[in-house]
Amino acid sequence: MISTTAVLEPSGPHARHAHETPLIDMDWTIVVQLVLFLVVVVMCNRLLFRPYLKMRDQRTAGIEGARDEAARFSAEADARLARYQSQVEAARVRAQDERRKIRGEAAERQRQLTDRARGDATRVLDEAKVRIRQESDAARTQLMPQGQELASDIADALLGRRVGA
Repeated sequence: MISTTAVLEPSGPHARHAHETPLIDMDWTIVVQLVLFLVVVVMCNRLLFRPYLKMRDQRTAGIEGARDEAARFSAEADARLARYQSQVEAARVRAQDERRKIRGEAAERQRQLTDRARGDATRVLDEAKVRIRQESDAARTQLMPQGQELASDIADALLGRRVGA
């Protein structure tokens, strides 16, 4: 006897899949799912993505602003340092010039004082020589007659007689 069910039902490995439901069922729920997906995308965009991107842009702008400000401060500090160093160098040059000027003035003053002292010493020495010569001449003129008398007395005493007239 042949069964009717056996003829109607396919046999073999594909027999099971013939009566099952398809993997993707295309009905009106796909439209609902698409609408829900779009609603979630719009809500996420408004509530998450836009605020996050805005905050990230603000943070990036703040960081760039801080970097720009730091670079500006660094450039300003470098300019002030260069200006300070040039002022210090100018002061050093002025100090060296002033030092040279003072040393020159001191050397000139020392030369003047030395010349004056040398002139005073020469004058005093010349005056002393003149005074010594004068005193020496005065002493000679005063002592010469006494010397001749003394010499005559010594010669008389040595010879035992009177010498000279």
